[in-house]
Amino acid sequence: QVQLVESGGGSVQSGGSLRLSCAASVDPYTTYSMAWFRRSPGKEREGVAAVSSRGTTTYADSVRGRFTISQDNAKNTLYLQMNTLKPEDTAMYYCAAKQTSWPWPGLNADDYNYWGQGTQVTVSS
Repeated sequence: QVQLVESGGGSVQSGGSLRLSCAASVDPYTTYSMAWFRRSPGKEREGVAAVSSRGTTTYADSVRGRFTISQDNAKNTLYLQMNTLKPEDTAMYYCAAKQTSWPWPGLNADDYNYWGQGTQVTVSS
């Protein structure tokens, strides 16, 4: 069974940085794509960034150039480095995983099987 635990959220001023982590307990014989999603009050859940098992990445237009997704396979940990944060980045951020060997990761939440509990990010102006 896959378990995902996020950490690293917090409060930061506009222009600041945060790094989110997602500790993943996964089946070592299965390949996964991993992703970060976020949800703000009153808004739809939004795909932020994803990475395939082969390292291919994809980003939402709203964060491309500011956020970087990465993974440390030895530590089974997914990261999201967030720079130049804006108030509109305020949201609950979720780590997600899906079983797939497809080399191109996607940001469709319906495709992801496993979810963490989330970590709150608040950006003040």
